[in-house]
Formats: sequence, structure tokens, C-alpha cells
Amino acid sequence: MTLELLVLMIPTSCLVASVVTGLGSNYLTSRVVHLITIGAVTISFLGSLWVGVLVIQGQRLDMILYTWGASDTINFSVGFLIDQLSSLMMVVVTFVSLMVHIYTVGYMKEDPGYKRFFSYICLFTFAMLMLVTANNFLLLFFGWEAVGLVSYLLIGFWFERKSATFASLKAFLVNRVGDLGFLLGIAAILSLFGTLDYQAVFASAPEYATATVEGPFGNEWKWLTIICLLLFVGAMGKSAQVPLHVWLPDSMEGPTPISALIHAATMVTAGIFMVARMSPLFEESNVALITVLLVGAITAISMALVAVVQNDIKRVVAYSTLSQLGYMTVALGVSAYSVAIFHLATHAFFKALLFLAAGSVIVALHHEQDMRRMGGLWRRMPLTYITALIGTMALVGIPPFAGFFSKEAIIESVLVSHSVVGSVVYFMMIAGVFLTALYSFRLIFLVFHGESRLSDGNSNHVHESTWVITIPLILLAIPSLFSGLVLVDPVLSGNLLGASVVSGVHEGASHGAIYMLSHAWVTPPFWLAIAGTIAAWLLYNRYPSTPKNIANRSQLGYRVLVNKYGIDRLYELIFADGARALGHVLWKFGDRLVVDHTLVNGTARFVGRLSGFFRLLQSGYVYHYAFVMVVGLVAIMSWFIFFS
Repeated sequence: MTLELLVLMIPTSCLVASVVTGLGSNYLTSRVVHLITIGAVTISFLGSLWVGVLVIQGQRLDMILYTWGASDTINFSVGFLIDQLSSLMMVVVTFVSLMVHIYTVGYMKEDPGYKRFFSYICLFTFAMLMLVTANNFLLLFFGWEAVGLVSYLLIGFWFERKSATFASLKAFLVNRVGDLGFLLGIAAILSLFGTLDYQAVFASAPEYATATVEGPFGNEWKWLTIICLLLFVGAMGKSAQVPLHVWLPDSMEGPTPISALIHAATMVTAGIFMVARMSPLFEESNVALITVLLVGAITAISMALVAVVQNDIKRVVAYSTLSQLGYMTVALGVSAYSVAIFHLATHAFFKALLFLAAGSVIVALHHEQDMRRMGGLWRRMPLTYITALIGTMALVGIPPFAGFFSKEAIIESVLVSHSVVGSVVYFMMIAGVFLTALYSFRLIFLVFHGESRLSDGNSNHVHESTWVITIPLILLAIPSLFSGLVLVDPVLSGNLLGASVVSGVHEGASHGAIYMLSHAWVTPPFWLAIAGTIAAWLLYNRYPSTPKNIANRSQLGYRVLVNKYGIDRLYELIFADGARALGHVLWKFGDRLVVDHTLVNGTARFVGRLSGFFRLLQSGYVYHYAFVMVVGLVAIMSWFIFFS
């Protein structure tokens, strides 16, 4: 099969399966629905592996499928770009999606929306594949908006819950803020370059590096800086960077498989992928890169702190995702694009594993999510415990687990950036390593170790999950353990992504897997990870009353973290309550006073009063008319007397 046919088959199989199961849900059994969708995603995964082999062999594809529209000399086309970056993303997306599809069979088996759910997640996979394989900004925007739409449907899947409806609406609105910037960035690209094709834009970028436009205060702005900042606003929304991060923790209201699919390997990494794809543009703007670096660093450290005080098992993993997305963004900010994608790939595996392991615990405990009501589960759920422990050690960065290599590469890339900002960010990153170990092993100790705090009902019935749930955990644990070791040398040598991204000046600082493993014990991140692990053991296993005492002594700091810095409340006051207040004012003074009382009812009253006046002139009495005639005659005679 040719590369062209493979590329068409991979997303199309998911689209067809979604449409068939969605429209035919009344006629298909649940078993048939999950077989169709799992079969389609399996085809996509195997096809993605095949594409990856062909790309490794040197094949590349930049194909226009058809022209969707034309305006003057500008063509709007549907086309695909297959290179090292897109092929890697295809493998990651389809593999995690396949694991989630299989897992869903066990997790959602008793849900009345079982068929609808499979249709949605298959459609989401199609949208994400379109996003990562696009060769122009039009198709990129289509995939970008499609994943946003389907995520809205998935987060609000249990729409009978008020909290789920609120979370889905919040995610949709916050992403619209980012998408507005993204759309304006695309419009600026079209205005400046006259095309939406990736290769044409990237090839022309150096020519427009000095192009400027006058700002509102008379200052000069580089066009590429404006474009990159606008595109990054879109990335901040999709990849949940501060201050557009508020939607992601609340999106835990959706079913757990969605947490793994959307918040581990796919939707939230779309912004990271997009910036890496746009690396030829970002390399022309130091202002944009510094902005990316600072936003990523603030997100990484601030969200790690919030994760420490969370008690909902899924929210701990969600804030961990925010923090790790910050690490990826930091790598982008120091031009280490391939390192950012490296961490994206390893993070996809171990974070999906952690979400699904959390879901396994939730199912076993009859949808209990508060870690304070868990404990001592490792004996009853040994397989879930082992896989969760593998995912945790990968997240913390314990060698030789996958996260060690990618996180170490990010921190070293920041270290060798040799800038004042880079030095500050470096200390923030290594502090984040300690916090990551603290909150990650806090979850392990509270859920799986210590005394059991289960309710009587859960204590009597808790047991290991079924094979359809545990098999995806095992399959995700394998790349969580080995993917970093396999990918680190190709990443640092620049062979993994090749020319699909710009080779950053700070990449390749490490000497490969063997060197990193042998020197891990002399690096600060390693010892900070160990220190965080020991601190978690002391605080949440050995002396479990200590965290409460610390919280009581540090009430202000604890409240700040529990309230998530007050950002959610601030947004509610300014935007939600502000919009309602503005709507009330417009209704009271605009709709009621101006429209109803003045324009509508006021017009009617004016006509009524005017007609009442004229009705007085038409009284029907003869003496009235005679009187008017006499007055009129006197007026006319007076006119002639005085003015003739």
C-alpha cells in the first residue's frame, strides 16, 4: 500500500466508524459498536506504525487532496504532510486511543450512553489525526476546532450532572479565548505571506523577519512576533497554560477514559505540537520565545504546588498534567523543540497509564475519588498498584523510566541556554522535580499504602479490575518504562524529528542514554526526586498527621493553594458575574427602557396621544364646526387687513 493511501485510510477509518456507530446506535448492539470502533482504531494504529516505518526509510509526503475553495490567487486546500513529527504524533495518538477504547469496554459497560461514548471517542481520534497530519493552516484549524467541539461533548458526557455541564461549558468558553488568538494569527499569516501552506510560509519566514507594523502607540512591532504571540495564545488555551488553564481540572467531570485520552496524549498536547510545527516562525522572534519560556515555567511550578493539596485522585493527576505541559512549553521556549516532543511522547504513555490506573481504583471503589477514603489497596489490587507505581516513577523521573530521560533533557536544555531568564527558569524546573515527586508519591501512599480508610461497603467488595481494564494498564506500562531509553539517543542526535522542526541551539547537550544513566546520581534533579519521594513517605505514610499540622500553621498559604490562587473565582467575578451584570443593565436600561418603553410602547403612546388630539377636532357637534369656521374666517380677514 502506498503512503498516500495509508494516510487517507488512517483518519477515514475512525471517521467512518464514528458515523456508523453514531447513526446506527439504535440498530447495533453494544458489542458490535465497540468491535467496530476498536477495529477502526486498531487499523489506524497499525497504519500509523507502517507510516512510521516508511518515514524512517526516508519517505516523505506533502500532498494536496483537493482544493476546498479559492479567492483571487489564494487556494484553500485539504492536504496532508507526513514527516518525522507527524508520523510520531500519529503513533502516539492512535496507540493511546486504542488503549482507551479497550479500557472503555470495562469502565463504561453499565453506562446507558455506552454506544454514544464510543462514537464520540472515535470521532475525537479522527479530529486529532487531522490536526497532526495537516499541511496547511486551514486543515490545522479544522482539526483544532474539531477536537475542541468533541471534547465539549465528552467532558459534558454525563450532562444530567450540573457539574459536568458547567465543566464542559467552561472548557468550551476558555478554549474560545485561545482560539480567537489562534484565528487572528492565521489571518495575519494569510495577510503577510499570501498563503496558508506550511512549506511556503516557512520558506518565506526569513524574508519577513524584519517586516514591521506600527502599533497603536506609534511603536514598531515585528510582524512575526505578533503572529507567534497570537498563535501561542491558541496554544495556551489548548495546552492549558496559565492563565488559560482553568478548564482542565474541572474537565475531570467527564468519564475517566476521557481524562486519559484528552488530557494525556491528545488534545492538551495539540498546542505543544503546533508550536513545534511552527518552529521556523518562532525562531525568528526572541520576544515570542521568552514569552513561551516564562509562561511554561510559571505553569509548571504553580500547578505543581496546587497538586500537593488536592484530595481528588483524578485532580492530582490533572494538575500533574498541567505542570508537565509547563515543562514541555519551557523546552519550546529555549528552542529545544525535539526535546519538547520527546517529553510529549513519554508523558503520553505514563500519564495515560496514571489516569487509567486511577480509573481502575475508582471502579473498584464504586466511583469513590477522595484519596482520604482509600488506603491499603496494594494487596487487593496488585496489578493496578504495580502499573500505577511504574507510571509514577516515570512521572517523577526515576532512572531508567521514560520520564527521566525526557525531563532531564529539558532541564539540561534550560541550563545551557546561558541567559538570565534561563537561569531563573532552571531553578524553577528543579524545584518542580521535588514537587512532582512529593505529590506523585503522596497519591501512591494515600491510595495504596497505610491503613485502610475505606467505607464498609467498599472494604467488603474491593478487588482487582477485570482484564479488559488491566490489559491496557500493562500495555501502557511497557512504553512508560522503555520509551525514554529507546528514543533519547535519536532525539539528542537530531535524527528522530530531522528537518520537521528547527534544530535548536540548546539541544544535544547530553551525551546519550548510557551517559545520562551513569551520571544521574550526580545531578540535582535525581536527588531532588529522591528527596521528594522520601518527604512524601514521611508526611503521608510514616507521620500522617503532620500535613494537617502544617496546613493549620500555614493557613494563608494552604487556602491560596486550595483555592487555586483564586483565579477561578476571579474569572467568575469578572467574566461570569460581570457578563450577567452587564446583561442585567442592558436588559433594564436597553431592552426595557429604550426598546420597550421608548421605541415600542413609546411609539404606541405617542400615536395614541396624537390620535386623541385629532379626535378632539372631529367631535361631531355642529356648533364646534361653526365655531372653528368663524375663528378661521376671522383669522383670514385679519391676515388680509394687516398684511395687504
